[in-house]
Amino acid sequence: MDREAIPLMRHFIKRPALVMATTVTAVGMVLAGCASDDSSGGGGSASGTWPGANNDACSGLEQLADFGDLTGKEVSIYTSILPPEQQAHEQSYKLFTECTGASVKYEGSDQFETQLVVRVKANNAPDIAYIPQPGLLKTVVSSGKVVEAPSQVSDNVDKFFGEDWKGYGTVDGKFYAAPLGANVKSFVWYSPKAFQKNGWEVPQTWDDMLALSDTIAATGIKPWCAGIESGEATGWPATDWLEDVLLRTAGADVYDQWVNHEIPFNDPQVADALNTVGGILKNDKYVNGGFGDVKSIATTSFQDGGLPILDGKCALHRQASFYAAQWPKGTDVSETGDVFAFYLPVINEGDKPVLGGGEFVAAFDDRPEVQAFQTYLSTDVWANQKAQATPDGGWVSANKGLDLANLSSPIDKLSAEVLQDPNAVFRFDGSDQMPSAVGAGSFWKEMTSWITGESTDDALKNIESSWPAS
Repeated sequence: MDREAIPLMRHFIKRPALVMATTVTAVGMVLAGCASDDSSGGGGSASGTWPGANNDACSGLEQLADFGDLTGKEVSIYTSILPPEQQAHEQSYKLFTECTGASVKYEGSDQFETQLVVRVKANNAPDIAYIPQPGLLKTVVSSGKVVEAPSQVSDNVDKFFGEDWKGYGTVDGKFYAAPLGANVKSFVWYSPKAFQKNGWEVPQTWDDMLALSDTIAATGIKPWCAGIESGEATGWPATDWLEDVLLRTAGADVYDQWVNHEIPFNDPQVADALNTVGGILKNDKYVNGGFGDVKSIATTSFQDGGLPILDGKCALHRQASFYAAQWPKGTDVSETGDVFAFYLPVINEGDKPVLGGGEFVAAFDDRPEVQAFQTYLSTDVWANQKAQATPDGGWVSANKGLDLANLSSPIDKLSAEVLQDPNAVFRFDGSDQMPSAVGAGSFWKEMTSWITGESTDDALKNIESSWPAS
C-alpha cells in the first residue's frame, strides 16, 4: 500500500509498503571517561562497578549494573523502522551507551518481515529484532532461536505495562519480548472547530454517536466519510472497523477466541458486530461524505478517507492515531483545532476496549550486553528518552512510566492517556494475528466485497472457508 506520507508508521499499519532505503548506522560512541579501563565485558569490571555508577544521568537505570562494564561491546538491532523515525530511535540509545559503555548498531529494512525469517533460518539472526506482530513473534520463537527475556525485563513489564501487553510477548507460557512502541486504532477523527460552530458534542456512548450522526445527516451533510482502498492491501481499514466493534459488542474473551479460530469466523456474535458496522458504513444516509455513495468507500484511498472533514463535507472518520500524518501541512491537529480525535465510544458498559498495534523486542542472544539493552528498552527512562527525541510527534508507548509532558503532539498525548487508562483492555489488531491467507488475504478481500454489496453472511462464510486446515 502507498505509504509515502507516513513511512515512519509502516510497522503500525496492516501490511505496509513503500518505505525508504535500508540504512545501517552505528550509534552511541562511548563517551570519554564514562567507562572502566576493563573492557572485557560480560562479567563486570574489575572494581565491580559499572560506567553509570556515579553518573546522575543514569538514575533509574540501576538494573544495568547487573550486567557490568560493557565497554567496547556492541548490540545489533534489526527492524522495519526506517527514516525519519530511525533518527529518534538512535538518539534515544545514547544514554544506554553512556551508562554501560556498549554501542548499538542499527539496521533497518523495508523487507524486514520476510528477511528476518530468512536470517533466522540461516543462523544469521541479529542480536535483537523489533517485531511488529504477535504472529511473527510466534513464528520466530518456533524456530528455537529466540531466547527468553531476562528477569529484569520481566520485572519492568510487570511494573510499567498491563497484563495484556505481557501476554502478547509470551509464547507457550514463556516470556520473550517486552513491548516497545504502540498505536491506538480506536479513534474517531472530527473537527473541534466545526463541532463548536454547530453546537455538536463529542459522544460518550455508541447511542450518542448514532444520535449525533442523525443530527448531522439532518443538516444535509453526510456525517461519515471512509476509504479502504490501499493497493494490494485494499480492505484493511474495514477489518479494523469489525475488530473494534466486536470488542465492544462481544468483549475481549470472544475477540480472542475469534482471532485464534476457537470459534468460527462467521460465529453469530461476529455477524452481529459486522451488522453493527454496516449500520454506519452501509447506511446511505451516513456515508460517504465528500466522495459518493456507499460503494465509493472501496475506491477511496485510505490516505484520502478523512480529508473531507476539512471541507465540511463530512464530520466523522474512524481511523487510527497514525492518521495524524495524513492531514495536509499546516493543519492544526489539536483539541481546539481543525481536526482532532475522540475515543470510539463503548456499546456496552464495562471495560474500555482499545484496539491497537505495536512492536516487541525479541532477542536471539543472551550475552550481557544484549540483555542489558533489552532491559534498557523496557524501562520508563527509555520511554521518556524516546519521547524527548521525537519533538515532532508520531510516537507513543503503553509504558505507564511515560510522562505525557514529554509528548509534543496532542494526538500522542491522547493516545498515551487511552493506553494508560487503568480500565483499558488492550487487544492487538486481529488480522495481524491470523494466518496470512486470512488476515492479509480473504479478510481484506471479503470486507471489500461486503462494502460493495455482498451480504454479511456470505462475506463471513467465505472467510471462514478460507481458514487453513492446520
